[in-house]
Amino acid sequence: LLTRFLSQVGHEPLPPTIGRNVLGRKVLYLPGFFTYARHIVEVDGKRGLFRGLTPRLISSTLSTITRGSVKKAFPLEDMEHVSNKDDVKTSLRKVVKETSHEMMMQCVSRVVSHPLHVISMRCMVQFVGREVKYSGVFSAIGRIFKEEGILGFFVGLVPHILGDVIFLWCCNLLAHFINTYAVDDNFSQASVIRSYTKFVMGIAVSMLTYPFLLVGDLMAVNNCGLRAGLPPYAPAFASWIHCWRYLSAQGQLFRGSSLLFRRAPIPAASFPID
Repeated sequence: LLTRFLSQVGHEPLPPTIGRNVLGRKVLYLPGFFTYARHIVEVDGKRGLFRGLTPRLISSTLSTITRGSVKKAFPLEDMEHVSNKDDVKTSLRKVVKETSHEMMMQCVSRVVSHPLHVISMRCMVQFVGREVKYSGVFSAIGRIFKEEGILGFFVGLVPHILGDVIFLWCCNLLAHFINTYAVDDNFSQASVIRSYTKFVMGIAVSMLTYPFLLVGDLMAVNNCGLRAGLPPYAPAFASWIHCWRYLSAQGQLFRGSSLLFRRAPIPAASFPID
């Protein structure tokens, strides 16, 4: 988690190395996951790899509990399984209903768990400036409330929710249409293929929605008094849209998405970010 997040904020303490791409051309590669992790251990010791772990675990626990509570409070009515192409409308209606229910659970759990996610991000990003501003969950809660108010716990929430919603609808609808129109019921392995379609679609769609995750995480630490959230690492963004436009202009909307083969960014000219 720490190595990925530091890559997201653009903290690259190690120089790139020369390698070759699939075409045999020389390119500059940034250090991969294991090299970066080794650097963190050298600086902070093994415990340094677990910065922000406690609030992250609490956030995940709150998310799981909330989803379970919402599911019990608003149970989804059982619908008969439909796979025949003659029942496409019924099948699509089932997918829409299930996705809407899943979206509601995801949005509520995201809102409940996001404050701890913000604290986790800020604990981790202190590695950049060697700060100790956020040293514990309760002290971090008090500091954020004092300096930023209630809204400080929800910075970066909107892009995260948008990413979740887009991911759910794209993944479920694509899987439905592929299973309905591309997989023949007469094929002996049709049921097996259908069982993996949603998983494969999830991987593909997660790459498309990654910029929402990146922008949400960057907004969680932007302009909060930590070095990694201030110039020269990043401008003080007025909103998540401002952050998105800045990253897009720099060609960095997928920064940190890969941990093994990370190509060094090409130096870009200055772009307007107003």
